[in-house]
Order: sequence, then C-alpha cells, then structure tokens
Amino acid sequence: MLEKMRSLKNFFLYECLFSLTFWNSVSLSVENELFTSASHNFPEAGSDNKIKSLPLMYTNSHKSKASFDWVVIQNTTESLSLSEIKNEDVEKLIALLSNFKKGSRLQNLTLANISVDWKDFTEILQTAWHSSIEYLNINNMTQLSDIEKYDFSYSDTSMKALTMKKILITDLYFSQDDLYRIFSDMNIAALTVAESEMIHMLCPSFDSPFKYLNFLKNDLTDLLFQRCEKLIHLEKFILQRNKFESLSKVSFMTSHMKSLKYLDMSKNLLHHDGAEGRCEWANSLAELDLSSNQLTESVFECLPVNIQILDLQNNQIASVPRGIAELKSLKELNLASNRLTDLPGCSGFPALAALNIEMNSILTPSADFFQSCQRVGELQAGHNPFKCSCELRDFIRLEKQSGGKLSGWPGAYVCRYPEDLQGTQLKDFHLSELSCNTTLLLVTALLLTLVLVAVVAFLCVYFDALWYARMMWQWTQMKRRAWHSYPQEQENMLQFHAFISYSERDSLWVKNELIPNLEKGEGCVQLCQHERNFIPGKSIVENIIDCIEKSYKSVFVLSPNFVQSEWCHYELYFAHHKLFSENSNSLILILLEPIPPYVIPARYHKLKALMAKRTYLEWPKERSKHALFWANLRAAININLPVTDRKECGQSD
Repeated sequence: MLEKMRSLKNFFLYECLFSLTFWNSVSLSVENELFTSASHNFPEAGSDNKIKSLPLMYTNSHKSKASFDWVVIQNTTESLSLSEIKNEDVEKLIALLSNFKKGSRLQNLTLANISVDWKDFTEILQTAWHSSIEYLNINNMTQLSDIEKYDFSYSDTSMKALTMKKILITDLYFSQDDLYRIFSDMNIAALTVAESEMIHMLCPSFDSPFKYLNFLKNDLTDLLFQRCEKLIHLEKFILQRNKFESLSKVSFMTSHMKSLKYLDMSKNLLHHDGAEGRCEWANSLAELDLSSNQLTESVFECLPVNIQILDLQNNQIASVPRGIAELKSLKELNLASNRLTDLPGCSGFPALAALNIEMNSILTPSADFFQSCQRVGELQAGHNPFKCSCELRDFIRLEKQSGGKLSGWPGAYVCRYPEDLQGTQLKDFHLSELSCNTTLLLVTALLLTLVLVAVVAFLCVYFDALWYARMMWQWTQMKRRAWHSYPQEQENMLQFHAFISYSERDSLWVKNELIPNLEKGEGCVQLCQHERNFIPGKSIVENIIDCIEKSYKSVFVLSPNFVQSEWCHYELYFAHHKLFSENSNSLILILLEPIPPYVIPARYHKLKALMAKRTYLEWPKERSKHALFWANLRAAININLPVTDRKECGQSD
C-alpha cells in the first residue's frame, strides 16, 4: 500500500512539472524559437557558442523547489536547468530524466552545483545519454566517492555536445583509465572539459567522431595525445591556459589529426629550440594561436606550411628571419607585443594581407617592407616608439599613398624620439628636403661655410682678434712653465680626494649612500660637494673650476637625470679639460641607472666618448654586491693627501 501511495505521489509531482513546463513554453515562445535556432549551429572556434550559451537564468524563469531537494533554475519545453543536486537527489533525477525519451522536445540540460558520488554521476550521465537531450552542460561539480570502472553504453543517443566546467575530484587514488576512458570514447561531436585541473586525457579506442574539443584552463602537458591516430575528424582544438612546453611535441600531436583546422595553444609555456629537430603539423591546419607563450624567432622554423592565420602576439620575438619560413598560404600575421625593432619583410609570406606589429620596439621602419609587402592591405603598426627623422618619411608617405592602409592612423602613431617632438603625431611631423637630402645639404653647408669664413675674417681684422689670441697663448704657456717649475707647489693645492658631480634628482642616493659609505669608517675619503664646499660670493663656474683643481679625482654619478642637467654638463666639461691638460687619470664614472644611448643629448659627446673608452662602476641592485662596489670605488680614489691640508672625514671647508 505504501509503495502505491509513493508511486501516486511521484506521478502527481511529474504531472505538476509538465504543467509548469507547458505554461512556461507559452510565455517564452519567442525566446525558445531563438534558442532552438541557435542550438543547431556548431560551436565556433575559440568559444563554446551553443555550449556556453545554455542559460542558467532568465528574467521570466521560474525558480522553485517543489517537493524536490534541487532548485529548478529554468524550465521550458526545450531547456531544463537544475541546481544544488546531492546524492539523495540522484534517484529522483534519474527517474525524471527517464521520462524524456528520444523524440521528446527537451534538448538542453544544465546541471549546476552538483555534489555526488562517481557511481551516481555515471548513472545520471548514462540516463541523459539515452534521452532526447542533445546538449548537456555540467557546471561546478564535486566528485565524492571512489572512482572505479563503469561499463558505459554509447549506443542509441541524441547527444551532440557535453560541457563540463569546474570539476573537482576528491578521490586521490584511482586509475586514470577509469576516469578518462568514459569521456575519450564518447561518440559525440563536441566535448568541453574546462577549469578542472585535468592532467591527462586518453586517446579514443576507435576512430572518434569528435569535431570540437575544448580543454581550457587545465594542467595538460606535452604527453597529451602523443601517437594518437583516432582523432581523424577533429576540426577545432582548444588547449588554452595549460602547461605545454615543447612546440615540436605539439606539432607531432597534431600530425595524425587529418581534419584539424583550428588550434588554440595560447597562454601556455611553449618554447622552441632549433636543436629539437623538425616539426610535423597536420596539413589541414589553417589557423594557429600561439600567443602569450615564451617563443623567440626560432618559432619560424616550426610552423605549419599551410597556415593561413597565425597569432604570435605577446611572445619574445626580436626579428623575423629571412629564408627560414616559406608560408605561402599565410594571410594574417599577428606579431603585436613582441621585441621587433623593424618591420618584417614578406619574402617568405607572399600571400600576406594583414599584419599587426603594434607595441613593439620599432623606431624607424625600413623602406624594404613596402617593396616586399605590396599585397598587405591592412597594417597595424601603432603604439611603437617612433623616432621622427628623415628615415621615417617613407613610412608616413605610405599612409598618404595608400589612403587608409595603416590601421589606427593617426591616433596610434606618435613620435617618441627626439624629446622635442615627443607626443607629436606622425601626420604633423614634417622635415624639409634640405634636412634629408645629403647632396643639397653639403652644397648649402659649403656656401654657408664660405660666407662664415669671410665674416669671421672680417671680424678678426676689425676687432684685432689676433692680438687676443696671442695673449691667450702666452697665458697658457705661462701656466705650463709654472707647472714644470714648481710641481710640488701644485701638488700641495690638493685638498680633497674627489669632487662629486651629480644631478639634484639623484641627491638622495649621494647623501644616503655615497657620502656615508666613503667618509665614514677606516680609510675614509674626503669628498668635495657643492652644497658644503662652494665658496659664497664666487660664481658657480669659478667654484666648479676651483673644486676640480683642488680634488685629486672627479666622480660623476651618471643617470638619465645627469644628462638633463646643464650644470652637470659644465662640471663634466671642466673635468674633461683637466684630464687632457694634466694628462692625468682623474675621472671616475658611476653608472647609477642605465642610460640608453639615444637619450643622451648631442652636446654630451664627451660623455659618449668617455663611456665608450673608459671603464665605469655600475651600481648593483642586489644588496649583497654593495660591499664589493664600495671597495672598488675606494680603490679607485685611493691617494694620500698632503699632511698640511688633510682634514678629517665628514668635515667641510
């Protein structure tokens, strides 16, 4: 009697559920038509399309618990979404799904927040497999009990696509074959297992009908599908955000996938060493995404020969080697966010129609690109540090001639160098023919030189400049004779071990690091600093010359701030003059921060020459190397000052 009552109760619940389904189908008829039309489309590459689009909640959807323990998120004639399913709900869920036989209108089933045993899960999956359900979406599932072998029946199914996301396996010890074999042998078109820390997947036991596989954000490695010859129908394969490392092993993985057209290997750890040998890709592969990896220019030795769309953005590619890659079918190439310093040529890409080289390190694009890449119809080259010079005129002329060939023009094309043109858009940058034509410039310069010589000659005669020149020569000779006659007197003029020249922006480092470490302790050094040793009343230039002459050495703290200081330039000039006039080794260069050659103004030619010919001390960022730095600096300054003029360290004039 109790069993009959229980059966009547279940029958009543099912009748209520189907009644609710009927009324929901009326209110959502328009929505269902759109949803049904989308359900027949195959998911596009790079997205789950239909699989992802299974809605978990609509504005008119009904949430209800009825007498079930799960939550009904959506319930229409074609779609059913259930949440919060526990072990105790499995029997009722299987009984419910058993009513949707083949031919029923229910096509889309979503199960969210599931926490069931392995055996119960496989029974749910088996029941859905033999129902009318075509698209099954499982989100956020926790597998509780031991995983063991299950004889799954794949026959007589309407299933087309299975999506599983955020699957947590609590069982630590189980056979991988028991877990992965059920999924690898599925006879469906699309399978997604994403965000589930999956470490492996078995090769199918037979020629698989899979056309779409998505293993996004797992822990898969180079061992996946090696020597697997069963995925002969696979067209789109997504392996984004896994742990693949060897590009050559990835190529061999695809070599047996005869129908593969799209492969997404972005955001992995891929690299390629030329020593790894040749690569072997599927001949059918037309679109390959290798973005956000660790690839260098050697990647061009390992690319599919028939590739049409190639994404290599956000890697470590510094150049495109010529004569290595022959990609005659390549139409779109993305090299954004790499380390390119020039535009690549198209000798190996005769069919290239679209090129993206944004956010690289291109200063002046060469004219060779425009000669070899005449078929390129769209070029994205913005957001590069352009150096506005004569060499850039051909690149600017391309935009005027092509009429819209440069994507992002003019906002993304801005001068970075030189400093006086920084921020200027390339469309507003103009140079005269005189400044870029060498022959015309030489002729003009010669004429101006002749005029200048004539003017100078006239002024020399008019202002008696020859007399002043003779006086200067006599003063110089007198200084030379005095030096040779009284060398000991000149030596007694030394009062400091070293004069420090630095930019005010680097004063914190000088005061907190340099001065305390040299002027304190045993073997201290007496330093001359402008803030405490310049004599009030004297001009700055006189103080600079006086301090340099009274110091045995001149220490220059070099940084990008240094080359921007006018007074640092004066100090360097007079110290350089002393270097040659006294034939001494009195200059010490400390490189506080790296100075790119292109940021040094032209007037600092002496600094460029010194940095090219003299050894300098580089301030180490690692604290463990500071002691060696100070020891080397003390050794470079080492000299005994005369006893009569020696002062205690740290004492100013």
